[in-house]
Amino acid sequence: SSDSVSITSTSSWLCDGENRNLTANGIPDHEVGTFPNPNNPNTITEQAVSASFTLNPKESTTATTLGGPAGVIAFVLNGIKVDAGTGGTCDDTGDTCDLGQRVGNWSIEALGQTSFNFGTDENNAHVQPDGVYHYHGVPEGFVTKQGGDSSKMTLIAWAADGFPIYARYGYSDVNNASSELKIMNGSFEYVSEVSSSRPSVATYPLGTFSQDWTYVAGSGDLDECNGRYGVTPEFPEGIYHYYATDSYPYFQRCVKGEVEAGNAG
Repeated sequence: SSDSVSITSTSSWLCDGENRNLTANGIPDHEVGTFPNPNNPNTITEQAVSASFTLNPKESTTATTLGGPAGVIAFVLNGIKVDAGTGGTCDDTGDTCDLGQRVGNWSIEALGQTSFNFGTDENNAHVQPDGVYHYHGVPEGFVTKQGGDSSKMTLIAWAADGFPIYARYGYSDVNNASSELKIMNGSFEYVSEVSSSRPSVATYPLGTFSQDWTYVAGSGDLDECNGRYGVTPEFPEGIYHYYATDSYPYFQRCVKGEVEAGNAG
């Protein structure tokens, strides 16, 4: 319960042989921050959440970018949407920025920067204008409820392609469930050359915009979609899976599996 939420959270996952089907009301099942707040003027409201994920996900040869207008990339097990990116942008001068409108080409990050405040709470979440509470990073309150810590891999969500998402910790040996757990790190680094059209780094340090990051294979533990193939508690034979990480991109910005149109609406 929370001062910002007076509605009971409901979420249901039912499998029909082909799909894992979610029905939920979009209300978080853990403590949340205060909404509205000075940096997020929106109120959490009940939603009609319905989504379907294949039970037989298949890796694709190409990654599919999702999130925002491109479609929901994942739902946490409590029925809350994952949307790692934001609708906020700046123009090339950096003098005109808006946290919700497209005023330029530089996409503002919700987390990991101090130039803009999106009013996120302790769960790395906040509320869209239509009342949708959603996560930009590790859903701390939910992970805690699941008993998530350094002693086990914790399943927290299903991605739009049907592959699972885990919180922070994975096996140090991807093929050995008896190996030590370690914190997973994304494989992104700051761009080595800053675009001449980017707003000043003196005003907006690197990390402020999505375009400040570039994927560098092997620099971390995960691929460009914050995932890898290996064994997990739920899939001891091995499966491709994603991680919510404390490092960029926090939640993945793309999926590696095949996504059917309308599968993540």
